[in-house]
Amino acid sequence: MITRVLGIECTAHTFGAGVASDSGKIESNVNDTYQPKSGGIHPREAAQHHSDASALVIKKALQEANISTSDLSAVAVSIGPGMGPCLRTGATVARAIAAYYSKPLVPVNHAIAHLEIGLLTECLKAPVLVYVSGGNTQIIAFSSGRYRIFGETLDIALGNCLDVFAHEVGLGHPGVPLVEKLAEKGSHFLSLPYNVKGQDMSYSGLLTAALALWRKGERLEDVALTLREVSYGMLCEVVERAVAQTGKTEILLIGGVAKSRRLQEMLSGVAEQHGATFHFVPPELAGDNGGMIAWAGVLAYRSGMTVEIEKSIIRPRWRADQVPARWRMS
Repeated sequence: MITRVLGIECTAHTFGAGVASDSGKIESNVNDTYQPKSGGIHPREAAQHHSDASALVIKKALQEANISTSDLSAVAVSIGPGMGPCLRTGATVARAIAAYYSKPLVPVNHAIAHLEIGLLTECLKAPVLVYVSGGNTQIIAFSSGRYRIFGETLDIALGNCLDVFAHEVGLGHPGVPLVEKLAEKGSHFLSLPYNVKGQDMSYSGLLTAALALWRKGERLEDVALTLREVSYGMLCEVVERAVAQTGKTEILLIGGVAKSRRLQEMLSGVAEQHGATFHFVPPELAGDNGGMIAWAGVLAYRSGMTVEIEKSIIRPRWRADQVPARWRMS
């Protein structure tokens, strides 16, 4: 019998639903993203968006997979890490479906879902994983039954650093592609702090310094160029150390910022210097999406990792290294 899982993503700006099977096929992946009227993500507004969009998104996901709820083996939902109001909305929807149709409920860690969808699409088993998004910046590798973190941001995520910069200088949202586009017009490197502390990075001071340069009258294109190169350079240094420490021969870039061509180029150079291969998740699966939750749900469900509905509490600070990856221990 085929195992099929409905996955629901709801950690931040995206409400997504997807269906995945145990053959490794993502049978559907439907997503609706909240667009703030101004500034960054407003958690309660995003949660309301998710509530409004949920029924149609899930209906489309089932239609695209050409199945009904009776064909599902389980319902999976991202219960963390993420924004509390958004997580609660998604969890409520998932609980209702699981209860009404008598399906097991599978709790999924959002970061693990990003990791596993990348491993699936790139057919990799044990790379150094570079997880970069608006809310996360971590260097991860599997060891001794869990995904271990070999380096991370000490404050704000790399994606958040660029998003906030873009908002403050009037570029809009999402900021990463807008900053990157502007950086292509830059011609001079300016002085910005380079904050790597052992195996970790710090981006808040870099953001403050970049905004200070712009407010002093430095050309915005040059500030964007320098900010991009310094922030990505910091990440690459930590990745390089992780590769040397683990001895792994593959690097995989995942998360929303995985779409960045410049970051792909820089990490490819790191891989080449260490005799490793470089890979990145396909753009359609790089950002937050329901398909990745569905696939992580398949893995967890087949490993017996379900939860009673009354115990399915959200975990806004649930780290990837707190999840026992049972499906990788067999």
